[in-house]
Amino acid sequence: MQPEQPSAPHPVFHLPAWLGFNAQSPEPIWLKVVIDLIVGFIAFGLAWFLRYQVQLIRPVLEVFQSPFSLYLPYVALFLVWIIVQYSGAGLYRRARTRSFIGELTMLFNGITNATLVLMAISFMTQARGFSRLMLVYLVVVSTVLLGLVRIIRRIIYAQWRKRGIGVQRTLIVGVGDAGQAVLRVMLARRSLGFAPMGYLDDDPEKSHSTLGRVRGLGTLGELPHILTSESVDLVVVTLPWTHHNRIMHIVETCQRAHVAVRVVPDVFQLSLSRVSFENLDGIPLLGIEASPSLSGAKRLLKRALDLSIVTLTAPLWVVVMVAVAVAIRLDGTGGGVFYNAERVGENGKRFKMMKFRSMIPNADQMKAQLIAQHGGDPKFFKLEDDPRITPVGKFIRKTSLDELPNLFNVIRGEMSLVGTRPPTPDEVALYADWHYQRLKTIPGITGLWQVSGRSEVPFDEVVLLDIYYIENWTIRLDIEILLRTIPHVLMREGAY
Repeated sequence: MQPEQPSAPHPVFHLPAWLGFNAQSPEPIWLKVVIDLIVGFIAFGLAWFLRYQVQLIRPVLEVFQSPFSLYLPYVALFLVWIIVQYSGAGLYRRARTRSFIGELTMLFNGITNATLVLMAISFMTQARGFSRLMLVYLVVVSTVLLGLVRIIRRIIYAQWRKRGIGVQRTLIVGVGDAGQAVLRVMLARRSLGFAPMGYLDDDPEKSHSTLGRVRGLGTLGELPHILTSESVDLVVVTLPWTHHNRIMHIVETCQRAHVAVRVVPDVFQLSLSRVSFENLDGIPLLGIEASPSLSGAKRLLKRALDLSIVTLTAPLWVVVMVAVAVAIRLDGTGGGVFYNAERVGENGKRFKMMKFRSMIPNADQMKAQLIAQHGGDPKFFKLEDDPRITPVGKFIRKTSLDELPNLFNVIRGEMSLVGTRPPTPDEVALYADWHYQRLKTIPGITGLWQVSGRSEVPFDEVVLLDIYYIENWTIRLDIEILLRTIPHVLMREGAY
């Protein structure tokens, strides 16, 4: 059996640097400012139109009619004020972890502050025909339009990242616990703009192996050659601080090659989410929190979300399940409608997972033979043209309808809507020690692995994504994954 070869890394394209484009930001600051100026001007014009032409909410007497030209000085002041405010608040700087809500808050604060300045000036000058109601329209219209620009920008950025535009080809130095933690974040949060293209490690077992689709490129001594031959944009050093001298040598090597370098602080090789800081009269104290776990109020909240969604959508999925059951019964391949497969759940507890039958009755007996014939990872065996799949099964697997009966497992509390992929007992028997971390939470119908490529994602990368999910769980993350699952299912991405 041939080992699975990692797919070639996505190409990374660089836009012209003389226009302000760089690897970290596909859109220069000047372009962001120009777009905001144009949109702000349009917003002011629309606010004037709603007040004086549409006369929304309250009519305007003829004596108070004001042409748009009267407001041009106010328009200029408004635009200058919001640009200065946004620049000072850092809105135009690249912030990888800034949420849309955070960005919208910054937009709203700048708009309201600028509007208050206009209102104060109108009071002081007693400008005839100046409409303060129009300023209310201005706040609403500006927030909507500038917010819409941010939504469109995020969509465009996401498409650019898929094509390798605006991402940094990142080399990880050291793939111990800290290195794998960095890799998990980069794989789970593609929106941050990192493209991990490989890693270096002095451990001979790691230096030329792979972690998912990320290649081992050799030992640390090969760094100078790798920096030039692989067109590296960023080096992330994750070595323990006991290697301080070597870390400094790596930093100097990167600087000489004009490659950006970042060093991960090795605080007991823990995530900062598990480190608390206290100040004892100027002396920093670090507290180490317990390993993350989904228990207590968190589990109740997750359970409430699961049951609420399952209950509210029941009229829809029950009808679909009946239609699929009839189609399977009429497909003429024999066997039952449902397939009850033994799976390993949270903390190794086994349960029967319900699915619609999508394969011929003796499919399980053929698995070992197919692995021997086609190769692949027995811990995560997927075959695109699997001969065991029935005609109806091919459709329901492509559309993920075969997983609808998993909802009964959710109702019984054996699974969640979002979680880690539940493995079979024979897959678990092949796990390396670090793979068992993915069994520390309740399994789910969908998860980070599904919205990151599903069957196209190698097993080690699936585990890295699962560990990231466990360590960073929030109800917001569950909702985000559920929303991201919808287009992936509709587009049938990575499903077979």
